[in-house]
Amino acid sequence: MSIEKLKPFINGQFTESSSAKYMDIYDPSTGEVIAQTPCCTKEEVELAIAAARAAFPLWRDTPVPKRVEVLYKFRDLLTEHMDELTHMLARENGKNWEEARGDLLKVKEPVEAACGAPSLLMGEALMDVTSGYDSTLYREPLGVFAGIAPFNFPAMIPMGWMMPMCIASGNTLVLKAASMTPMTSHRLAALLKEAGLLGGVVNVLTCSRNEAELFLSHPDVKGVTFVGSTSVGRHVYATAAANGKRVQCLCEAKNHALVLADAPIPRAAAGIINSAFGCAGERCMALPAVAVEESIADRLVEELIKQARTKKIGPAYDKTTDLGPVVTAAQKKWVLDWIEKGLQEGAVLALDGRDVTVPGYEKGFYVGHTILDHVGPEMSVGQQEIFGPVLCIKRVKNFEDGLTQMNANEFANGSVIFTQNGYFAREFSRRTHGGMVGINVGIPVPAGVFPFAGHKNSFFGDLHCLGKDGLRFYTESKVVTAHWFTEDEKKATRVSTWDGAL
Repeated sequence: MSIEKLKPFINGQFTESSSAKYMDIYDPSTGEVIAQTPCCTKEEVELAIAAARAAFPLWRDTPVPKRVEVLYKFRDLLTEHMDELTHMLARENGKNWEEARGDLLKVKEPVEAACGAPSLLMGEALMDVTSGYDSTLYREPLGVFAGIAPFNFPAMIPMGWMMPMCIASGNTLVLKAASMTPMTSHRLAALLKEAGLLGGVVNVLTCSRNEAELFLSHPDVKGVTFVGSTSVGRHVYATAAANGKRVQCLCEAKNHALVLADAPIPRAAAGIINSAFGCAGERCMALPAVAVEESIADRLVEELIKQARTKKIGPAYDKTTDLGPVVTAAQKKWVLDWIEKGLQEGAVLALDGRDVTVPGYEKGFYVGHTILDHVGPEMSVGQQEIFGPVLCIKRVKNFEDGLTQMNANEFANGSVIFTQNGYFAREFSRRTHGGMVGINVGIPVPAGVFPFAGHKNSFFGDLHCLGKDGLRFYTESKVVTAHWFTEDEKKATRVSTWDGAL
């Protein structure tokens, strides 16, 4: 069977790469190589940046309603090709069918939000800021942006978080798709072209960190948006900011839930199962740690095990699958090593998902639902991001003890409380460090009109992606003060009070 070789999408065309190095793309469900993607050279990265720079003046000067016409058409094409794209995404990433479809729907949502750009980009004006002088604030695009995307959401992050508001605002974009899961981004780039997008406005390629380093220092790149590990995010933020660029880096997480004694246990457990094990735990808004009051801890763990055992493990594109594989063999080994580390640290294995075999898919990268109980605050397994289907149970004395342990974590993407007590829910909302908070909501990802608001070591930057923050990140403000002379003023030589004030 011939292996498909992907091509970089530069200046509106898929062109053969000059790279001698190609990277394998696996079907996680079978363990087989299904395609290869080029490790683009620095010259190809330069070419993509040059294409984006060349396209910027014409795209910037395209009226905003004309820009969003392209996004409306892209939205319609996304809907039209939904089943094809869902299968492609599930096949390269390992999400189950509904999760893959949800990934794509999370492109549609911010695209629709960006279609409101004619209203969102409206400025502000004030007549007579002083007698006869008017001031107007405009929002303008900056130029070329670079997006560095991770493997875990091949559609939502590059084409939902990074692309829509960027180009609706009049900027151009070079996307580095994740080399493990680039097929969906490339297909969506083709749909953007079909929607009528000007060549060079969006460019998509794959490369290693060495070539991507160029984004952080290139004088034509005005801003960088990154999603990935905290260690790399620190480097991206420090380097790009030092080179005068706008930067937003969305990084790791160890989201916690606090389950109080008054919570309805079956319903809380269902929310935890969905959020901890959905997408095989490979998402920064997973819920891999649960602090539960000691008085109900045994009952909650029993219910979690009971519900987990009803979930079907299988290939991603089987519509009856609940839990698909992790993305690669290396990721599977990473997750299994963390489980072993947790046991060495003293955690109790309440549910073991290490020896999972799916008939007919024996070479797939499967890890089953795993629950580690009695995880203490000193254990690294309960503090660091695992990015797999592993749930850590921390037994706490009460609300204050649970909140204290949660806030001690270095990450603060999201946090959740399960309770029927309005006082504790309100206190939790006020005092948790999490930037996205759920009250009886296991995955508190906000709608696309709100920012994705991580805190602490989960985010580096001033402006988050999506919502009004996203609009501000991709634009800069310009304030124009105007005055028109009367016939008498045309003859005068005295400078006005306003002009001489500064």
